[in-house]
Formats: sequence, C-alpha cells, structure tokens
Amino acid sequence: MSIATVNRLGKRSCPVLLLCLGLLSAFVLSGCKKTTTAVKDFDGGEDVRSDVKRGMTPQPDEQVAVIETADYGKIVIELYPNVAPKMVERFKKLIGEGFYNGTAFHRINAESGLIQGGDPLSKDNDPANDGSGDSPYGNVPGEFSDLPFERGTVGAARRGASPEFAGNAAVSEAQARDTANCQFFITLQREPQFDEDYTVFGRVIAGLTNAEIIMRAPVEEETERPAENIVVKSVTLEPRSKYVIRQQ
Repeated sequence: MSIATVNRLGKRSCPVLLLCLGLLSAFVLSGCKKTTTAVKDFDGGEDVRSDVKRGMTPQPDEQVAVIETADYGKIVIELYPNVAPKMVERFKKLIGEGFYNGTAFHRINAESGLIQGGDPLSKDNDPANDGSGDSPYGNVPGEFSDLPFERGTVGAARRGASPEFAGNAAVSEAQARDTANCQFFITLQREPQFDEDYTVFGRVIAGLTNAEIIMRAPVEEETERPAENIVVKSVTLEPRSKYVIRQQ
C-alpha cells in the first residue's frame, strides 16, 4: 500500500519522502521531521463530497470482533454494517479465516492518538515492509460517512495519492479513497482531520484502556514502530450480547 500520512494534520508532507516511499506502500506521519513506520494514507481531500453518507446512526452487528493480544489483553470492537457494509463484510471474512492471527500492531503514535494493525507482512521478520501488505482479496471501495473519528473509533486504513515513479502508475486521491483492504486503525483521541476521508466501520466497546497502553508503548527512535513486537494472538467473532447489557 502506498504512503499513509497520518495527516491532514497540516497537510505538509515532504515531497521527496512521498515520492520515494509512496511506491514502497508505506504509511508515514506527514511532515519531514522524522522517518516513520510503513502504513496507509491519511491524506486529506475536498471539504465537501457527494460520496459521504450523512446523518447515519450506527446499528451494531450482532457479532463483535475480539482482539486478543499477547501482552496487552483484549480489545473488543462492535461493527457497523449499516454504515460500511463492504468493509464489515471483509473484516468478518478475514477474521473467520484466521487472517489476523499472529499479526501485530505495527504502528503506534501517542501524539497522533492512534494504533494500526492488520498487515499480514507484520508476521515476518522484516519490519521495513510493515504497513504495505494486503489480503488475497481485492480492495474495498470507500464507504465514507459523517461519523466523527473520536476516542475508540475504528477506521479502515487505505493508500494515499502518489505520483508516477519508476514505472508505477500515479494514484490520484480519488483512486486512493477506494484502496482499503485489510488494515485498520483505532483513534484514541478526537481526530477531525480524518473525518469523511476514511471509512468508519466500528468502535471499541471494551478494552479501550488496553489500546491506550499499546499506543504509549516505547517506539524505535524517530519512528512509529514499536520497540518490541505487539503481537495479536487472535481475532475472533463473538456475540455482542456477551459484552453489552441490553437496555429494557
């Protein structure tokens, strides 16, 4: 996947860095201040777009995704099929196939308030490729809504726009919006710069403190790469009723 600038955070990406890393399918924090871990794009776009669903009220799926980490406990995510049916379908399909088992949260950033995982390449011993992997299936079109990225929001990571380089075709911002696949991120503070540019498909309903502890784990110097591997033992589907008490 191409570069993710966790940023519309000012929209000041380094042109040289984007040119070189975009083709390596990396995600980076925007700006030229530091070298960051590979991930997908968080670039911005127009202020108003016709492809954004508005006035949505999330209707949780009957199943939740339960992420069991090796060292940080569980994170439980409720899913919103009425908001992002294709992404929820893909996420559940991959969970059912055991796709996420053994992956890692390969990108964490306490300043930006997010953690990202879901890359199959995070299973290997080459941290340089983390953030650039996909599932065996095609990309999922963007399913944008006006649901805000708040503490606990779960979004679909995607590519960012990139220029033509070394025989690789250019990717426009419009094309990049349709490149979600398997990676996901959790925002742990209000992040308005992501609103309407990334697919919201769920929310953490249990284990939010665990996610925040992961976010604050030590990183390698000048990167978003965890100093020690943050392993996801398994992701499973369980009844939502197990975690939520029904209101009468």
